[in-house]
Amino acid sequence: MKDLLGREVNLGEKRLWLLDMDGTIYMENRIFDGTLALLERIRQRGGRYVFITNNSSKSVTDYLRKVRAMGIPAEEENFFTSAQAAVLLLRENYPGAKVYCQGTESLVRELRQGGIDVTTRVEPVDLVLTGFDLELTSEKLRKTCQILTEQKQAAYYATNPDLVCPVSFGYVPDCGSMSIMIRNATGREPIYIGKPQPTMIRIVMEKYGCTPEQCVVVGDRVYTDIASGFHAGVDTIGVLSGEATLEDFQNTDTPPTWLFRNVREIWNALG
Repeated sequence: MKDLLGREVNLGEKRLWLLDMDGTIYMENRIFDGTLALLERIRQRGGRYVFITNNSSKSVTDYLRKVRAMGIPAEEENFFTSAQAAVLLLRENYPGAKVYCQGTESLVRELRQGGIDVTTRVEPVDLVLTGFDLELTSEKLRKTCQILTEQKQAAYYATNPDLVCPVSFGYVPDCGSMSIMIRNATGREPIYIGKPQPTMIRIVMEKYGCTPEQCVVVGDRVYTDIASGFHAGVDTIGVLSGEATLEDFQNTDTPPTWLFRNVREIWNALG
């Protein structure tokens, strides 16, 4: 079988499937046709799937509740988020740091549960962390800008560089767009934690003892999903069910290994 770019598809060795979520297996609260069939085929072939998402607005518990409501079989071990990656980074590189977080209550709670000393007030801090904030207010933005302006020594991180998040009617601004607003106001540019960095992929591969040849990343964004797999040295599958267009996938320095219209076509190829 060939993909949309005319390339021969060989997925027989793939044992670890790292799947993006929004725009790849569902859109907001609507599951895509073929998602359940693909996940079942992966299991039947002795593989494992893990949802790796840059969306830090929900905790793993929240995501688990969301996907189960769609009928997707999942446990906590089936998820790895940019929020979890942030916890690991802060523990390793900034032990004991006071962290100001601009994010959802869910993100703040997950950081605290991970042992991070978090504040949402303007006070002396060692680090500022911003995430995709569905509860964003002008007051939050003011606090973030004040700290970044007055506390130049504070490190500045953001969970992900995604410019938009797909929803039922189109898109809403994601963490990358929020970071641009903050940069325009403060001149500060964050270090991004999630995809396209290869960190999340490498952590999951190491956890399950898989080689790059046994792993494949599936996603709808060139500059995050596909780029992360490219940088990690693993095969990637792009889908046209989310943000990126055919032209986006063709005109990039980090092209996907294979390209399909949707997960239903991946299911067919895996069969």
